[in-house]
Amino acid sequence: MSKGLKPTPFNNTYVRLGEDFYAGSSPAPVSNPELIIFNRALGDELGLADTHLAAHDSAAIYAGNVVPEGAEPVAMAYSGHQFGHFNPQLGDGRALLLGQIESPDGTQRDIHLKGTGQTRYSRNGDGRAALGPVLREYLVSEAMAKLGVPTTRALAAVTTGEEVAREQLLPGGVITRLATSFVRVGTFEFFASRGDLAAVNRLADYVIEHNYPACHDAPNPHLALLEAVIDRQAALIAQWMQLGFIHGVMNTDNMSIAGETIDYGPCAFMDHYSHDQVYSSIDRHGRYAYNNQPSIGLWNLTRLAETLVPLLAESTVAAVETAKTALHVYRDLYEDYWLDGMRQKVGLRTPHDEDKALIEELLDSMAANRADFTLTFYYLSQLSMDSTHHDNEVRALFDAPEQFDVWAMRWRARLQKDNGDDATRQSRMRAVNPAYIPRNHLIEATIRAAEDNGDFSAFHELHAVLQKPFERRPQMDTYMLPPEPHEVVQQTFCGT
Repeated sequence: MSKGLKPTPFNNTYVRLGEDFYAGSSPAPVSNPELIIFNRALGDELGLADTHLAAHDSAAIYAGNVVPEGAEPVAMAYSGHQFGHFNPQLGDGRALLLGQIESPDGTQRDIHLKGTGQTRYSRNGDGRAALGPVLREYLVSEAMAKLGVPTTRALAAVTTGEEVAREQLLPGGVITRLATSFVRVGTFEFFASRGDLAAVNRLADYVIEHNYPACHDAPNPHLALLEAVIDRQAALIAQWMQLGFIHGVMNTDNMSIAGETIDYGPCAFMDHYSHDQVYSSIDRHGRYAYNNQPSIGLWNLTRLAETLVPLLAESTVAAVETAKTALHVYRDLYEDYWLDGMRQKVGLRTPHDEDKALIEELLDSMAANRADFTLTFYYLSQLSMDSTHHDNEVRALFDAPEQFDVWAMRWRARLQKDNGDDATRQSRMRAVNPAYIPRNHLIEATIRAAEDNGDFSAFHELHAVLQKPFERRPQMDTYMLPPEPHEVVQQTFCGT
């Protein structure tokens, strides 16, 4: 390790909750770790510039071979409803929380290694991560950050020099990720299912202190916490829907209490628009299909509310009614966040009663015509209010272009009510409608090059493109395009 560097200033608040919340564990060393990428911009943002975590020879840390000074590696305990069925014992089976650090802006961040070997919660798994899922999570989580979506962040990725056994032998990797919290809905379920009300109370107070400090001074802090989490989840899922993002495995153990997108396993962005699109190979009945995500969000939040009921009021009856009232607001919150974001995507500045119907008509037409989700909105942002001169690009996405023409006439009439100019509206639309997303076939190509040939050039090129998703660069136009028929990815896999 490089000399003259400062230790990372860890402040390990989570371990102070008590040993019931985790299992102490040490990463299992790997044979030949090599750094693929270090997120220097994020490192600088976190104040890591002069620490061992930013050293040029830090692959050993990011592989788990060396535990940085001040870290206290633990596997976090949690339960979860997986595809609707409760599993009382999950926990970090291939990941370790190193600890918490405080950013210069005062924000606490959890540092988490994923792929570091077996823990108490591995359930006979090897505790390792294949290289492909590591690259997918790095690309997609960092793309989501640039798209403005709350998310875990990727700090580093390494190869291990070892193979992991899945359907076949695959090269191994480890990803280092950060979050404002890795506490999940399933963390609350873990203690509630055991009847440990004291631990639920301790956990709730911890989350309030570190993630929702404004709730501390509310008349009922635990109710305020529930309401705040409901609000954040409604806003988050609305953003997913506005981008055509499908999480793929919305189990309660994959729902962050902090309202960030977490656990990028079989996730995917849609190519052509379909209401009921599913990519995840393990979602055999479409529970987590695209259009089901808002309702699953509510289902998961209801599970959270159940764990908090004893903290909401002295009377169980009163507490249940309080929780129901809080949950009842979710659908309206989601609808407002979704409609506001969709208005921005189609260039509407002031709300009108007809807006929702207009937007839904476009989506229905896109679905019927298999129009590409991302490109439809991107090309729409290039159009004029009083001219169809530039309509050809978006029309070409529709099997029956005349259906777009009918909608576009209604859209242009609606734009006139805002009394704005084209240039200003187009600029606003381009700020929310990306040209580049991490398309499934592009991710698959980077994984194939890395796994099959040890070539990371495609990964680095795609990552660079995704860092500026709203800025079209003509030399990068191939990254905008939907897959050719032979490139279509039908299924995505979680990699466990």
